[in-house]
Amino acid sequence: MATLLKGSAVTAVLNEKLQGEVEALKAKGITPKLALLRVGEREDDISYERGATKRCAKIGVEVQRALLAADVDQQTLLNTIHTLNADDSIHGILIFRPLPKHLDDEAVRAALSPEKDIDGITNGSLAGVFTGTEQGFPPCTPQACIEILDHYGIDPKGKKCVVIGRSLVVGKPVAMMLLGKHGTVTICHTRTVDMPALCREAEILIVAAGRAGVVTKDYLSPGQVVIDVGINVDENGKLCGDVKFDEAEEIVAAITPVPGGVGTVTTSVLVGHVVEAAKRFGNVKISK
Repeated sequence: MATLLKGSAVTAVLNEKLQGEVEALKAKGITPKLALLRVGEREDDISYERGATKRCAKIGVEVQRALLAADVDQQTLLNTIHTLNADDSIHGILIFRPLPKHLDDEAVRAALSPEKDIDGITNGSLAGVFTGTEQGFPPCTPQACIEILDHYGIDPKGKKCVVIGRSLVVGKPVAMMLLGKHGTVTICHTRTVDMPALCREAEILIVAAGRAGVVTKDYLSPGQVVIDVGINVDENGKLCGDVKFDEAEEIVAAITPVPGGVGTVTTSVLVGHVVEAAKRFGNVKISK
């Protein structure tokens, strides 16, 4: 039976660390602040906003909302971003995406300052991930995967790591982050030949396929660590991952549950990026 890599344990440690850093920043006259920029009333955006606001309050980070109508024009949205960029009291900006189809997502991402891009959507932030430099921030979900591995003492160094998915949201960034930790990384995608065979060779398998239950027992082997990034709704209306959990639990050494795994950690990572942005803004070093 696999060990469950629960996100709650990781989040508890991250939150305690962040609370201490926020206290230290406030003692120096800096209060970290997150701006939430939402266009329209998508229920999943509102739910995430609620969770992020609650986590910020717990850690001591201020929140400012910028709410725009779903039919907002492109220039008004860009003007709002420029205003938030120019506000020195705001250290991080989260833009809820996907945007309504009449808006130019590329232009929106280009308008956001990488220094305030706490979810890694700008080209500047992604360049930082690929070059291993502190330019912007990595996307929160890939970093949540790494935080889970770190917390449970799972070192990618020298290990065969396989990533299913090649998006800029999860697949490519997490592959680069594993490479940065000296893992030997293979990226699988829809054109990969004999994907199950490649996945069975993995010591660490990160699944971001975006399809419920696509990874079955044929992809798995004993001793593996599986990080399931997927969040889907099954035919019974229940949340599930990209991995068939019941099959995996009987084979692999450790696996993240869905829900209760990667998603649990993501919000703490987001808030952590705001705190780090405030530290960079104030050129503050906090001893660990």
